[in-house]
Amino acid sequence: MRLGVLDIGSNTGHLLVVDAHGGARPLPAYSYKEPLRLAEHLVLEGDDAGAVSAKGVKALTTFVADALVVAEDKGCSDILAFATSAVRDATNTDAVLDHVFETTGVRIGILSGEDEARLTFLAVRRWFGWSAGRLAVFDIGGGSLEIAGGEDEAPEVAWSLPLGAARLAREHLDGDVDEDVIRALRRRIRADIAADAGHLLRAGAPDRSVATSKTFRSLARICGAAPYSEGSLVKRTIPKKTLAEWIPKLAGMSTAELASLPGVSASRAHQILPGALVAEAAMDIFDLTELEVCPWALREGIILERLDQLPFRSR
Repeated sequence: MRLGVLDIGSNTGHLLVVDAHGGARPLPAYSYKEPLRLAEHLVLEGDDAGAVSAKGVKALTTFVADALVVAEDKGCSDILAFATSAVRDATNTDAVLDHVFETTGVRIGILSGEDEARLTFLAVRRWFGWSAGRLAVFDIGGGSLEIAGGEDEAPEVAWSLPLGAARLAREHLDGDVDEDVIRALRRRIRADIAADAGHLLRAGAPDRSVATSKTFRSLARICGAAPYSEGSLVKRTIPKKTLAEWIPKLAGMSTAELASLPGVSASRAHQILPGALVAEAAMDIFDLTELEVCPWALREGIILERLDQLPFRSR
């Protein structure tokens, strides 16, 4: 079957068209995405504080309408549409989703933070297999950080924290950035992660520690990992020591300089420093020397769960 997976993230709207069959690896057929930056389209003050702005709603609705046309053109028989942190945490979530449905006919579901972590974990487990042993999985999105761990396909622990790269950039780095600002942000990140660290640590050290998402992929490239043009089977890691050496350099760069780094897009350049602080904090708190980057993440987890629900058919 040909599926369209419509992912409304805090940074980007992404339609991934895949050819998917039970027992087979989902094969990407087409990708269409736009930088929505919904985490940065939240009203800051007044009676509507915390709501997705009118500009954000318009951008989202336009993207969904365009994505629907693409999905139809590419022959998708079904569309799985979901939204994550920015829409989930907005004060006008229902109004936003109703507007999109009334305008486009597409009903977007909301994933909880725990479900984000759970489905991302499923994708990582399927990618690495049972031989990976106990997994610890970290996913930095635009609005939230997801953490999950366990030995099976369903994680034993899974939770979400409001430590997305776009959220932190908007809340803490939207002005003059000096050492005091960075120190305060670093302190907040570490306190938030450490508060529930025992959930993951209680079961013992992971056999494999894995990172997913665009932010982690960009950090891996900055730290010297192979470009993604070399294929998804190349091993890519983020060594904690190398990342720690990069953080003061990132703090001293302009947005243009950050955008010139390998793997960093202009639209996400301002998110690299907070993303790096979150990644370093996670490795410090969970005593990890490196994170291995997995090419599969939330979208693949949703596809895999959908396929698992199909009745078995022998060929």
